Amino acid sequence: MGLKWLLAIIIIAQQSIYPDLIIEHQGERISNQISREHYIFNVPGIPLVNEDKLNTLMATIARKVEQEPVNASLDGWGKIIPEKPGNKLDRLSFKRLFYGYIMEGAPTTIEAPLRRIYPRVDSEVLSSIKVRQIGQYSTYYNNRNRNRSSNIVLASNALNNYVVFPGERFSFNFAVGERTKEKGYLRAPVIVRGELFEDIGGGICQVSSTLYNAVDRAGLTIIERYSHSRSVRYVPPGRDATVSWYGPDLVFQNPYDQPILIRTYANGGQVSVSIHSSELLELQPREVPGASKELPEEVKLDERNAISE
Repeated sequence: MGLKWLLAIIIIAQQSIYPDLIIEHQGERISNQISREHYIFNVPGIPLVNEDKLNTLMATIARKVEQEPVNASLDGWGKIIPEKPGNKLDRLSFKRLFYGYIMEGAPTTIEAPLRRIYPRVDSEVLSSIKVRQIGQYSTYYNNRNRNRSSNIVLASNALNNYVVFPGERFSFNFAVGERTKEKGYLRAPVIVRGELFEDIGGGICQVSSTLYNAVDRAGLTIIERYSHSRSVRYVPPGRDATVSWYGPDLVFQNPYDQPILIRTYANGGQVSVSIHSSELLELQPREVPGASKELPEEVKLDERNAISE
């Protein structure tokens, strides 16, 4: 019998006595016992790791241990809520530990190695940009239309405390995300090709239009903005910004050398957006006409005509 086959027999014999691997997180087991044989190719004399199975294992572990960081934010009274760091599975370190188990049968227990992930916005940044208001805009809606009002509040909350850094572009669709039933968005009137229809998320264009006018007043650079195919009543003519998930977006860029903070409020028939930044910012504001507080008569009388997106 050749030396090569003798080595293979010795390796296979060793495999049979290697204990199963246990993976833990903060002292708790997060995986079933893992058999060494399940993750190697039985090449005579050379134990090779099955990378596909290893990547699947790491993806499963990551779902159990990873946490997204949480930005610092302001509560309703303007008090800072501190940031919270997150965690990512350190895949390189995990591979090294796993290869040690495959090649040597040790260690038999692995504590999932993590990398600390820090949020984009911490308390220090937020405290420096929360004080000075550089732009503000308010529009008004019929709060008796419950579905539309609910959508406005959801979209407004998604924007609240959003920070745009110098030179960074902001996308309404990215910031708010897809408007779905699972997120709580309801059917309400929307404008499609000049016609009024009911669809999920009706009303959010009032939020995007309010934001557009606030950031325009603050002197931010408008990159992408589209008007509706028919006039809307909550902003002056030509001052609206239509958005949809698979269509138009509102995109602007922060041209200043300081971050800007978006604050939003929607309740009682009013949605307001204010833009804040540092005292060091050299503001270049623009003149923007305000919205009327008086709702059109047909909106007040007919819930179905509570215009839309």
